[in-house]
Amino acid sequence: MKKHRGAGHRGGRGNAGTGKRADQKKPSIWGDPDYFGKHGFVSKSRAPKISAINLRTIDESLPIWAAAGLVNQNNGVFSVDLTNVGYNKLLGSGALHKKCAITVDFSSEQAIRRCVSLGSTVTVRYPRQEKQTKEKQTNESKAKESAKLARQATQEAEE
Repeated sequence: MKKHRGAGHRGGRGNAGTGKRADQKKPSIWGDPDYFGKHGFVSKSRAPKISAINLRTIDESLPIWAAAGLVNQNNGVFSVDLTNVGYNKLLGSGALHKKCAITVDFSSEQAIRRCVSLGSTVTVRYPRQEKQTKEKQTNESKAKESAKLARQATQEAEE
């Protein structure tokens, strides 16, 4: 075995030995307050966990679900509540060959279009809401608005 392999010859293990000798230039990690320890936190995600299923998979699974009693069949139409089966989002890959009335929390637009075109219906519990964009006000419009408010305030004060 070689003579100079040990941790004692190399100043210790890991970050040990960073200040063991006096009057030396200290290592850069001493000046970095973020080098050691954990910092901050990761906030809990508020987004729901998505468990998605395709139309093709639904079409293949309908007989199995019907046999298990997870799906009802009335007048040739399968009533499927995907939350009972363990899914909360419907995706549009594949096709349905049986008429279905599907109830689901979330759905893609393509899945809804395909289901409707094949004679099935989709009920979405939480339909997608378009984000409202704030209109940017120019400085001129802000100035006009503040002047208008000032005029109204003076008129009210006079009355």
